[in-house]
Amino acid sequence: MSYSEQYELFSNSTELSANEKARLLELSENEKREMFEIPLEFGTAGMRGVLDIGTNRMNTYTVKRATQGLANYIKTLGADAMKRGIVISYDTRKFSSEFACLCARILSKNCIKVWLFENVRPVPVCSFAIRHLGAVGAIMVTASHNPKQYNGYKVYGDDGAQMSPEATASVVEFINQLNYFDILEAETKVCAECIIGKNDEKLDDFITVIGKNVDEQYYARIQKLSLSAEAVKNFGSKVKIVYTPIHGSGYVPVTTILDRIGLKVNVVPEQAQPDTEFSTVRVPNPEEPDALKMAIALADKIGSDIVIGTDPDCDRMGVAVRDFEGKFVLLNGNQIGSLLCDYILSRHAESGTLPTNAAIVKTIVTTELARAIADSYGATTFDVLTGFKFIGEKIKEWEKTGQYTYMFGYEESFGYLSGTHARDKDAVVSSMLFAEMACYYESIGSSVFERLQTIFQKYGFYIEKAISLVYGGLDGMQTMKNIMSKIKGEKIEQIADAKVLATSNYDSSVKTYSTGNCETIDLPKTNAVKFHLESGDWVCVRPSGTEPKLKIYVATKADCKSAAEQTAESYLVAMKELLK
Repeated sequence: MSYSEQYELFSNSTELSANEKARLLELSENEKREMFEIPLEFGTAGMRGVLDIGTNRMNTYTVKRATQGLANYIKTLGADAMKRGIVISYDTRKFSSEFACLCARILSKNCIKVWLFENVRPVPVCSFAIRHLGAVGAIMVTASHNPKQYNGYKVYGDDGAQMSPEATASVVEFINQLNYFDILEAETKVCAECIIGKNDEKLDDFITVIGKNVDEQYYARIQKLSLSAEAVKNFGSKVKIVYTPIHGSGYVPVTTILDRIGLKVNVVPEQAQPDTEFSTVRVPNPEEPDALKMAIALADKIGSDIVIGTDPDCDRMGVAVRDFEGKFVLLNGNQIGSLLCDYILSRHAESGTLPTNAAIVKTIVTTELARAIADSYGATTFDVLTGFKFIGEKIKEWEKTGQYTYMFGYEESFGYLSGTHARDKDAVVSSMLFAEMACYYESIGSSVFERLQTIFQKYGFYIEKAISLVYGGLDGMQTMKNIMSKIKGEKIEQIADAKVLATSNYDSSVKTYSTGNCETIDLPKTNAVKFHLESGDWVCVRPSGTEPKLKIYVATKADCKSAAEQTAESYLVAMKELLK
């Protein structure tokens, strides 16, 4: 169906409100094409898009269609799967609660059990609830760290990780069989206002509202992951912490767990409460330097030692710490993850609780410093594709085989997981561990920043940088595809001043060496290319899984920071020129 036919289908529908029909009449021809020519993609990360009317936007109709497709897939799994049901959680974004309640009504109409949270909950609590309740999966309504005009829809499997590529493909088949209208909902009254405060209350034969019972179980699990209770008890009062949820779902769980381990926290008051406009930040993303600007200002005012910030669905954590001159510096995701990795492994080693088969998991675009740290403690490092579901798959695999004991997993994009209670990024437990890590280093006369410098002195200065090239509109997606095809097809022998020793094409699962030899890459196929350079440096290019961006990652190591910084920058310059 052409975009103009889809547009007419929406225009003629009796389900649209007067405001929605008025919005359609405002559209230019180019806007119609962008909003109706391509359906909003439902991939292994679910779907995510700008809030607006149209088949390529997040709205009531795309959510209905996706949920009915998911319902049809669950029915194929049998009566037991329908009885086990789906957990539904949501964050603080515009229409998150409305979409969540809509999903509940559709699943109920399909006689599928629904476990609906009574209020906003973060990703890790949603992931935990799946296995805690024995559900067959979950829907998390969120657009994570995207700008305010976005919302999205993540789908999880029964292991608590985001749905596998195989299961996602089946769901997509069912979605593609549906139109956007005439999808039935249960008549049960389900709205954000009427479910707040309920706990284990049934709204109909299929919808149960869940609340603090699940929260309590979650807190109990993650509190057991604390590694420095004595340091927190004796030095916690000396470590001042500023926290910002950036108007997101992390406010209650992060402040609760910090309080339970004995740490008081100063919350940025202007960013404590939900705000669908995220009016105090440009983008609610702790990866962005200005997202923690207000928190750092408060920390300077009250003399705080560390700043912690989490994104709207509280799966990502950003931090700032004081350097040797007392000034706040923002740490990147690789540095935060490396510090947590080192802290977890070292504390277990000191206490004699580090398993002989300890393992950490990182993505192919995450720092090799993780491997160096793990090696020093006798732990094994595993690389997986980008997407935390692949880290979750390793946890599941090792639970079955017992071959390795999962200790920690992380990705450079500010996502970390200690423990196996969840199978996605968990900024709640990460905030707890980072805060108590500050107490631990205070107890031994050091600091987080000093420990990071010690790590660099021991293993070398690992510097990683990343940029995103944005391609707008429908033509932009084709441009991205053309660029990826180009770099896969060319033999690139040098990047800046470094020779390319091997090229990994993850789309064809082949690593080709400059000598002509080849080997198979034992990972699922994905659209990414990695260039392995001299001295262990590397460069990787991949399209974003959720946004119209081409991501370039570069990594290098040197004996001093300035040399590593200079080399990394030269790689970025060379790659931008190459990708023109």
